[in-house]
Amino acid sequence: MNEINKGRLFMQSLGFKERAESDQQKGVKHPSYDINITGDFIDLPAFDGVMTCPSYLDLLDARRSVRAFADVPITQKQLAFMLWSAGGIQATQGNVATFRPVPSGGARHPFELYVAVKDVEGLESGIYHYVPAKHIGEKKVTIERLRPLFDDYDTKMTEMLIGQKWLIKSPVIIFISCIPYRAEWRYSNVSHRVMLIDLGHVGQNLMLSATALGLGSCCIAAYDQKLCDEAFSFNGIDEYTVYILTLGTPKLKKYSTK
Repeated sequence: MNEINKGRLFMQSLGFKERAESDQQKGVKHPSYDINITGDFIDLPAFDGVMTCPSYLDLLDARRSVRAFADVPITQKQLAFMLWSAGGIQATQGNVATFRPVPSGGARHPFELYVAVKDVEGLESGIYHYVPAKHIGEKKVTIERLRPLFDDYDTKMTEMLIGQKWLIKSPVIIFISCIPYRAEWRYSNVSHRVMLIDLGHVGQNLMLSATALGLGSCCIAAYDQKLCDEAFSFNGIDEYTVYILTLGTPKLKKYSTK
């Protein structure tokens, strides 16, 4: 079977009835929905009133991928809303499942959000990680600062994103990682297709949230896996990069249907 046909079969819902026994069915303790904190906490301001899009219809009309950004910083409120909309924990169930603004198979939510901050008002440039478990049920956002930006940021980021130089103009780049065992615990060998579906939900929330703020975004699937994982100290097995989103003020006039 060639690689294209393998990919087509992977997209199909095969094997759910015959899937391997999961660790959940074996009675293995569930994985944590939180990860160890290593950096300093930074509380971002509340994001009430930060949205600019007047209606849902306008939001859908305005949503486009943006690849040219003005030399304008984004605000901490805007960053807070973006992160909460894609990963905020609204409630938990027995410390096993989490409920968030995005849907996830079995409420497993296997993704983490990391942020390369180049230009956010009042926030030191550097690498940050969103800590949703700190504010369960609250519309508040805390991030941890992991380290300064990479040395020679523009060159390093261009290499990580396989030569896409336009990306380095973004004031913020969000990296989404996957901790696969969160879903494997429940769905065993069929979990990976489910996680890819869930990843689309996260990306769509981020893009619509950016549009609601009057910002532009573009989701990126093309990147150097090894370089991105190394940059965030992922081991490539238990956690690895799966998706990237740029964020900033659009340089070009917004798309209009009029």
